[in-house]
Amino acid sequence: MLRVKEILAKNVLNKSKIFDYCVNPYTGCQIACPYCYARLFMRRYSGHEEAWGDFVDVKINAPEILKKQLERAKRGTVWVSSVCDPYQPLEKKYRLTRQCLAELLEKQFPLNLQTKSALVLRDMDLLTAFEEAEVGFTITTENEAMAKLFEPKASSVEDRIDALGEMQSRGVKTFAFIGPILPGNPRRLVQRLAGKVNRIYVDRMNYMSTISRFYYSHGLKEGTTDAFFQKYKNELVDALKQYEIPYEVFF
Repeated sequence: MLRVKEILAKNVLNKSKIFDYCVNPYTGCQIACPYCYARLFMRRYSGHEEAWGDFVDVKINAPEILKKQLERAKRGTVWVSSVCDPYQPLEKKYRLTRQCLAELLEKQFPLNLQTKSALVLRDMDLLTAFEEAEVGFTITTENEAMAKLFEPKASSVEDRIDALGEMQSRGVKTFAFIGPILPGNPRRLVQRLAGKVNRIYVDRMNYMSTISRFYYSHGLKEGTTDAFFQKYKNELVDALKQYEIPYEVFF
């Protein structure tokens, strides 16, 4: 059962090792991906005893705190979000991500937003108003059943790809993050993404030792091997070259 707790945050705009800043309106994530790196430390960091995916702290004052921090922050790219999905189901009720986007837009801080939820389309009025914005979806496989197994509360793969197409048609710069690579048909995935993204990023499954049991319990042992990742990487790269999609591989 999901435990939701409303809290008051002291800071929302934090330094990031990937971009200049990160903003996380929530602590915890309902999407509950068993491979998420945040699951390795967020329970200890937040003091929760619940399993990853079973708790979310809602930072109800996030927009107000962000507004104050932006007043004195040096302009830089903001990553929304680094340790939660900014459009997890609770966002439909709390609208914290939307309110934080409005504050970032007011100051025109460059934006990089990554999600697994088509709810992001709700905020197209804000996203299209940024001078610099890049919005992307994590899409780990084109196989809906596989995606549902690993990303239980994410939007369907079809909805994510359709959302990318919608954003592209509205002039928003888009990307897909194929990572971690999950079993499926890499060529078919690239074919479906062609024309809907400006760039694709590819990564293997990191922290495999912490999730291998999950793979084994679902008869997916082959998907844990180096041979699997190398084969899928090669097929992805071949297809990306065929469709002339800019890409970056992280392994």
